Amino acid sequence: MAHIILNKDKLYHNYKYLNAFFKDQEIEWSVVTKILCGNKCFLEILFSLDIKSFSDSRISNLKIIKNRKPDCTTIYIKPPAKGVISEIIKYADVSLNSSLYTIKLLDEEAKKNNKKHQIILMIDLGELREGVMREDFLELFDNAHQLSNIEIIGIGSNLSCLYGILPNSDKLNQLYLYKQLVELKYKTKLKYISGGSSVTIPLLQNKLIDSKINHFRIGETLFMGTNAYDQSNYKELKQNVFELCAEIIELYEKPLIPSGEMGTSVTGDIPKFNLNDLGKKSIRALIDIGLLDVDIKYLNPIDDHIKIEAATSDIIVLDLGKNEQNYAVGSIVTLQLDYMGIVRIMNSRYIDKVITT
Repeated sequence: MAHIILNKDKLYHNYKYLNAFFKDQEIEWSVVTKILCGNKCFLEILFSLDIKSFSDSRISNLKIIKNRKPDCTTIYIKPPAKGVISEIIKYADVSLNSSLYTIKLLDEEAKKNNKKHQIILMIDLGELREGVMREDFLELFDNAHQLSNIEIIGIGSNLSCLYGILPNSDKLNQLYLYKQLVELKYKTKLKYISGGSSVTIPLLQNKLIDSKINHFRIGETLFMGTNAYDQSNYKELKQNVFELCAEIIELYEKPLIPSGEMGTSVTGDIPKFNLNDLGKKSIRALIDIGLLDVDIKYLNPIDDHIKIEAATSDIIVLDLGKNEQNYAVGSIVTLQLDYMGIVRIMNSRYIDKVITT
């Protein structure tokens, strides 16, 4: 049966390296756990480490974390929807916000529960995802600052996730200027400039950003060992923390081109074939995983003799060429996944989750 494996030793290695790196830079960081989709077994691996802060974009995941590790700091990392406000106050110590309407709802709920809720105000630095526009930031800060049960602990931004807009020193220094401005105007101190993510690490390594960016939210580099800025691998980190294993459930020699009148595929596409392949054959294998579980563009077989040919809802078709590796029905094929591939697999209740060392 298809299953995804998390290598505990590789994850431990990556965490220890990153923790030492950020400590040396005097930067606080929060582990972004959304890739684990609330899986309790995989989360237990993180709980065994000395992690002080967990971030997630799903309140159900933060609930699991907070119930299991009540002393940790939990951060909700997208603008909260109205329907989860009560749970945000209960399970998230901090939330990222950009809307006064939402912040007022958080203030009212916090007041009901006799709590002080901490927020980081998000500024849009060009990615056009979450964040108030820069010209409206001071007005938002002024209104939020007046709320009795809201504590503004920092300002932040998000880059790269939507359109791939990369961080640079100019953009991130703007956060520091806004911090200075509000601290001077409101006679207050903000604890964090939360401008760091996996894509910002290379800038920090190369001393291209100011050390005043003192809070990072890290997921991809921890779990993938990759440089999110240019998609290269960090030689200091372990890659393939996750691997997908799938079983071959059929194997036959078949033509390279199908026969018959052609319509659309299950995805609505019209397949195209090279007519030079007419009459040619190869060994084709079916594995027990499909588009319900993962998009094939996120997968890459570790064996470079294997090519992913196509997929339906429950099956992926592989081209084994001449099958020089002697695969057979029952053989296990191992595939690498990128970040989105892991998230999709972790969301599938049909795929077993396995821990190894």
